[in-house]
Amino acid sequence: MPGAADAPSVPGTAAAPARSRPADAPPLRTAVLGAGWVSRTVWVPLLEAHPAFEVAALVDADQAAARALAPPGREVVVGTGPEDLVGLPLDLAVIALPNHLHVPVARTLLGRGVPVFVEKPVCRTAAEARALAEAARGGAGVHAGSAARHRADVRALAALLPSLGDLRALDLDWSRASGIPERDGWFTDRRLAGGGALLDLGWHLLDVGFDLLGRPGVTDALGTVSGDWLGDADAVADWSGRGRDGGTPARTADDLVEDTARGFLLTDTGVAVSLRARWASHQAVDHTTVTVEGTKGVAVLRGTFGFSPHRVQRSSLTVLRRGERTEVALPEEPVGVEYERLVEHLARRLTGPEASSPDAGGGSLAEIGVLASCVDRLYAAAGRPGLPTKPPEPPRGQGAPKTRQSL
Repeated sequence: MPGAADAPSVPGTAAAPARSRPADAPPLRTAVLGAGWVSRTVWVPLLEAHPAFEVAALVDADQAAARALAPPGREVVVGTGPEDLVGLPLDLAVIALPNHLHVPVARTLLGRGVPVFVEKPVCRTAAEARALAEAARGGAGVHAGSAARHRADVRALAALLPSLGDLRALDLDWSRASGIPERDGWFTDRRLAGGGALLDLGWHLLDVGFDLLGRPGVTDALGTVSGDWLGDADAVADWSGRGRDGGTPARTADDLVEDTARGFLLTDTGVAVSLRARWASHQAVDHTTVTVEGTKGVAVLRGTFGFSPHRVQRSSLTVLRRGERTEVALPEEPVGVEYERLVEHLARRLTGPEASSPDAGGGSLAEIGVLASCVDRLYAAAGRPGLPTKPPEPPRGQGAPKTRQSL
């Protein structure tokens, strides 16, 4: 899921992209699983606004929350688990559930022949990525969240790369000021989330970075993680809608995720990749910085990925060559417009010429495997390999987990 929940609504829309489907083509019947912020603000509105899609079913353990997302004036199936979708003709299922449910639910639906789109992080470990790939062998497609690639500033940076010569280093940094998603729910429980800032923000960074580099392999990894901010109520996102009350989460140190991750990867093409992902810091605003160093110049993109209102107000792209600094003009865009482009990209992958190529565009199974492997190696280098083996306890105040959500 894209960072913390319950951020501000996506303001405005960009100019509508060219559609790849005939005007009279029936819409793709889509189920949305999960009734959290990303479904309320991104998936249901954008799918309903696109002529290629129609929301046909809504699923959440909280059935009332799912029902509240139903498009007005139209009957949709509302359920509490994927078993409620049995027999329903579906062309796509969007999985926007807590991290530990991504792969089990995707495997269930793939086993029924339903293509799936899985929000990031698609999986918690490389083992889960392999299980997902195995489930997809039946022919149903797996599509993955890669919205940041569709940002105009990221595209502008990608267009500059040939002018930088041979690439030598890539620096990736997404640091929030006060942006811990929640204090005592699944986001901070490593048994459920799988990880903290590295898996949440780092997945986006690695996805963008490795796409810029042409998806190389990795030969070496170093990493370190820390959780110094988890007990600080003021470090929780004030825009998350989950509140800042309470003390340190009542879990053991091994069960808690990290709020900060730092890593270094060496690719098989010789590029040095450094990464920093922070849910909280001493900064005044949230920022994302991507720096690419080449033999003929250095390019620095600075902005803010995601939906936080505490952001760099306008992205900047700067190129430095032999002491001369050049500013590259970037268009102003509404926050979140990259998700509109992602939905259009998904429509093309499902119905257009790209549909015949399983690895066309972003989010292929091979790419998912590379990202999951990088995350695994960084956690292992930081002394946190694998997932805790102790079963997760229900979040405080929520009672026992519902059976249908604990697949």
